[in-house]
Order: sequence, then structure tokens, then C-alpha cells
Amino acid sequence: MGISIWQLLILLAVVILIFGTKKLKNVGGDLGSAIKGFKSAVKDGDDNAKQEKVAQDSADTDAANTESVKKEDNV
Repeated sequence: MGISIWQLLILLAVVILIFGTKKLKNVGGDLGSAIKGFKSAVKDGDDNAKQEKVAQDSADTDAANTESVKKEDNV
């Protein structure tokens, strides 16, 4: 039992009567901006995580190279 297309149209008509089209347009624009900002923040967070991982891998490689040089010096 879902919501039929007629029920959605009646609901849309009631919402338009209550709020008006101008206010709904503003709400839609605000919602779109919020979603765009959220996606941007998620993308920035993923980029930062990748950069931190690359930096950590580089530090681990440097540490491993330093250890191998120290071992060769002791031999």
C-alpha cells in the first residue's frame, strides 16, 4: 500500500495553498544549497583523508629506509 500519484498531487496542492509558490521556491533553493555544501564538505574530507594517508605512507617508507641504512652501518 503506497502513496498513489493522486494523493501526492493533493498533498502538493495543499502545500502550495498554505505556503505559496514563492516561499516554496526559496525553501527549494536553500535545500539545494545545503546539499551542495554537504557534498563539498564530504569531498574535502575525503581529499584530506587521502592526503594524510599518503603522508603517513611516505613517513613509514622513510622510517623503513632509515632502519635499513642503520642496519647496514652496523654490519
